Amino acid sequence: MMATPKPGPVQVNSRNPIPLSSSQETQVRELYYKRVRGYCADEIRDFASCALNRTISATWACRQQRLAMNNCMIAHASQQEQDAAREEWFATRDERRKEREAKEARKKEQEKFHRAWWGMPPLPEDEEPASTEAKR
Repeated sequence: MMATPKPGPVQVNSRNPIPLSSSQETQVRELYYKRVRGYCADEIRDFASCALNRTISATWACRQQRLAMNNCMIAHASQQEQDAAREEWFATRDERRKEREAKEARKKEQEKFHRAWWGMPPLPEDEEPASTEAKR
């Protein structure tokens, strides 16, 4: 028999690896915006401090800071940054799943405590609370 090599981590084409749902695309977009804002934090801070306590006058009084902020954001808002944000989203997918599972376990423990505290009968192990059934 011939031994087959173990496959390594799957390399995913980040431009269009897997069709994502609308909420997943929103998460990727938020990650992308966060990355771009991180690069331009100084320019954003300068514009915000200039525009503080101004209304319409911020348009011309803070023009230099606004242009610097916009130029920075345009320079960093590229397809490469979108791809990097998508790759980061896929890389942290398992971590988010573990967090969801831990949150669900805490919720079940709290439900048990609540029922014991108020003297309610415990739920059978195979039955889920009605609130989770309604979400499905």
